[in-house]
Amino acid sequence: MSGDVKGEGAQILTSLDAVGNTTKAITKGIAIATAVLAATALFGAFTDAIKEAAHKVVGDGELALQYQGILDVADPRNLVGLIIGAAVVFMFSGLAINAVSRAASAVVYEVREQFRLHPGIMKGTEKPEYGRVVDICTRDSLRELVTPGLLAVMAPIAVGFGLGVGALGAYLAGAIGTGTLMAVFLSNSGGAWDNAKKMVEDGNHGGKGSDAHHATIVGDTVGDPFKDTAGPAINPLIKVMNLVGLLVTPAIVEFALNGRGVYSAAIAIFATLVIVIALIRGHRGSTNIV
Repeated sequence: MSGDVKGEGAQILTSLDAVGNTTKAITKGIAIATAVLAATALFGAFTDAIKEAAHKVVGDGELALQYQGILDVADPRNLVGLIIGAAVVFMFSGLAINAVSRAASAVVYEVREQFRLHPGIMKGTEKPEYGRVVDICTRDSLRELVTPGLLAVMAPIAVGFGLGVGALGAYLAGAIGTGTLMAVFLSNSGGAWDNAKKMVEDGNHGGKGSDAHHATIVGDTVGDPFKDTAGPAINPLIKVMNLVGLLVTPAIVEFALNGRGVYSAAIAIFATLVIVIALIRGHRGSTNIV
């Protein structure tokens, strides 16, 4: 990429990079499978937590009647929870991809400013301020984690206290199913787009400078955040949401059986407001390339 290696050496490095992308795509599939196993185990613990929490409030005789068919998808609330769980995965992926775009925009802006203020950089008479770029990458990467992190934590709380423990179970099931497929899609498609550019740069389909090359550059720009950011991030997403659901289940069941619907509604509204504020804040904090 730097241009220091040319000829056969550069071609060998490009081929090795393509092999590395293929290997990463395979290993990411294994990582996704392990994340699904962990999330499924947490979901099983979630169903047990429902029964255990209800057992503390009602007797064994009433327990079967209270929670018979609690996870039935035919219940409108559970169906809504299922749809929300699937939608959150897409929203999380979009937030991760946009975060990469905003951080990259900040870096591009800083580089242009250094070129403008220090013309000697291009002539080799001045050294760039590398620390400023590193600082931007570090600061923006941490700041951009806030909104997706709050979404992963607060969304199960909002659904559970707002729609009930059955809807929370459907929400988690929807997130597991959609998250598994979405993670595989993002990892594999991102790697394919990245390797497509390398294939064209090897001389296929017109080589460098051709229309195909320009198209694959665009694909690589999209593919990198797909395979390196959004795809791998879905694995901890589904595990975190299942863990949060498991932790809040006793409180949801206790509030529901003790007639504390007002408290549940207040918690759900608060969690929803936190998500909305985080989304608005993230949108306003975006940086444009000028």
